Amino acid sequence: MVQDACPPRNSPAGLLVPRVGRVIETRDTSLPWQVLDGTGLPIAPVSEFLRELVACGNTAASCRSYAYDLLRWFRFLAAVEVPWNRVQRTEVRDFVLWLRASHNPARDRHREGVPAPGSVNPRTGKPYLRDGYAPATINHALSVISAFYDHHVQAGHGPVVSPVPPQSRHGRRIEAHHNPLEPFRLHHRGAYRQKQGDPEPRTVPDSVIEDLFTALGCNRDRALFSMFLSSGARAAEMLGMTIGDVHSGEGRVYVQSKGLGGMKQACPASPEAFSWLALYLGELAQEGHRPEPHEPVWWTRRGPLRPLTYTALRAVLNRVNTRIGANVCLHDLRHTLCQRLVDDPGLSLVDAQQVMRHRRITTTSGYLRPRTDEVIAKVHEHYTRPKPPPRPLTGWTYDPNDLADVFGSA
Repeated sequence: MVQDACPPRNSPAGLLVPRVGRVIETRDTSLPWQVLDGTGLPIAPVSEFLRELVACGNTAASCRSYAYDLLRWFRFLAAVEVPWNRVQRTEVRDFVLWLRASHNPARDRHREGVPAPGSVNPRTGKPYLRDGYAPATINHALSVISAFYDHHVQAGHGPVVSPVPPQSRHGRRIEAHHNPLEPFRLHHRGAYRQKQGDPEPRTVPDSVIEDLFTALGCNRDRALFSMFLSSGARAAEMLGMTIGDVHSGEGRVYVQSKGLGGMKQACPASPEAFSWLALYLGELAQEGHRPEPHEPVWWTRRGPLRPLTYTALRAVLNRVNTRIGANVCLHDLRHTLCQRLVDDPGLSLVDAQQVMRHRRITTTSGYLRPRTDEVIAKVHEHYTRPKPPPRPLTGWTYDPNDLADVFGSA
């Protein structure tokens, strides 16, 4: 009797994957993050891959993101009792099926009155996160696992062939010689890659922006959100800004841009944002704290005095959202600024790309399409617009030229 090459496995949807192991931060610049197994020991193949990742110019934030995806992957392998270097395509398939059916612990909310996952906020029109792993999360996990095995295949430490199918049926998309003014050619999705929609920009309505600023309770928060809305900086970029990066006379700030290896770029900011910033720094000076040029701009309001973190800033925004009944996130302010720049007839699309620091102009051109609320408003106006009265019938007459051709001229 011929046996199957792969013994049958129970449904991955009901698989229990213990949350063993963890990701820790280190002081080693060559390996800023490490993945530990259930016994508290570093996973050597993961550490080697993350060190290679840092050597290729990736940031510590990217290293952290890859570490958490690999921790989830090794937890799954421990549950199915398959060594990492004996993985086949079947394990990758079951991993995707498990992610599609599993609950995402990051979606847990312990507060009362939290809206249902996937529901739409009536003020912003933006849906809340769904329960479970999003298609983008699954695709990112596949990309990380694919890079992990590609590295070990080339080094000769892992399987002979990567168990993860390629990203598309035509291989990886080559972008080195692509014209940025032309759209990318569409490719068929690779195996196990999830369908992702093309979401529209998450712009915040003006009424919600006004209520948000009204609900802010101090000059620090007003300065922060004014800077976010006028500079388009990301959260990590804004919180990493130092006193020396603020150039009020030039109307600009310098931020450490994403993916440029620590290089700082200039961002414009509005006069209103600099005014709030001056009030906030004046309050700091009255409290006896004058940050040096190399020190952060943003500090906590309560002692002990320490630099403001992303977790604390998000807590401030969550309280404001609860108060005004919205679900605005920090990155929505960046979307809002880009939409305002694109809608301004005095600015070109290239100007908006420069302010937003997009690598490709195709990213900026995504803001040119009409928004759903605008289309609905125009269609509603079309239905409610009074129709013009019908033109009265004036009868008909013969064309004199036709009569002359038939009967001749008089």
